[in-house]
Amino acid sequence: MTTREYAIQCIKDEAEAVMGLIPQIGDSFDEAVELIYNCKGKVIVTGVGKSGHIGAKIAATLSSTGTPSFFINPLDVFHGDLGVMAQGDVVLAISNSGQTDELLRFIPMVLHMQIPIIGMSGNPQSLLAKYSTCHLNVSVEKEACPLNLAPTSSTMAQLAMGDALAVALIEKRNFQPRDFAQYHPGGELGKRLLTTAQDVMRTEDMPVLPPDMRLGEAIILVSKGKLGLGVAEVDGQIVGLITDGDIRRATEKWQAEFFDHTVSDIMTRTPKTVRPNTKITEIQQIMNRYKIHSVLVTDGKDHLLGVVDHYACMI
Repeated sequence: MTTREYAIQCIKDEAEAVMGLIPQIGDSFDEAVELIYNCKGKVIVTGVGKSGHIGAKIAATLSSTGTPSFFINPLDVFHGDLGVMAQGDVVLAISNSGQTDELLRFIPMVLHMQIPIIGMSGNPQSLLAKYSTCHLNVSVEKEACPLNLAPTSSTMAQLAMGDALAVALIEKRNFQPRDFAQYHPGGELGKRLLTTAQDVMRTEDMPVLPPDMRLGEAIILVSKGKLGLGVAEVDGQIVGLITDGDIRRATEKWQAEFFDHTVSDIMTRTPKTVRPNTKITEIQQIMNRYKIHSVLVTDGKDHLLGVVDHYACMI
């Protein structure tokens, strides 16, 4: 086999290993979800070696989706880290064999503290499975490693089962995008869900026009504003909006008579407005619904504060 063929076979083997988990999603999985959902404390994920690396990722995924979780190495428990556990916690212990000595030595301490254990292993007859409150079977027929030695398919199965737990809990908690954003304020999604109109609106050099201005003059101000619009105001209050599209259609309609008309002849008298604290995700929905490229940001008295256009929302 060529290196490329080995790579393809590896992906196939790991995909088959993950698909093989589907028959294992049964009562034990439901019990595990209930234990975590009703947990009053923390979910403590533990494992050794490659299973430990997978455990750290599972803990991170759970934490970012509304389940306070963290990873500890069972070896560290013997040197003081046992103090982080308390009644009300749940332990998720991961081991491919279910017989890992370092992990098994940790189990009696957990049982003594009456903390429920969710075991995850590839051996439902293992000691880990025996002493777990519920056991998640992640057995695989073979590793993707051509030597059948390096943890590959087995760790992929562990990861997939951990993700399955997280996704099930997302649904059970009715976890929403806004909740996700609170745990990811620095990420792209967090920015989109937490950013408001006042964070991105343009406030300087607003193309403000009187409604009786001739369209020939209005074109110049709209062009200088570089927003593709002009806001019609009377005594500081918004009375309408014209866009470059309105101007183009008016030119086609009136042709030589175009310059005889005023802003009030073509303006939209009920432009879409939002408040400064409106989220940009909501603004995007408004733009999509009404097929517009900008909204006006106003206070409660129809005073113009700024403009948010399509490009300002692309953060």
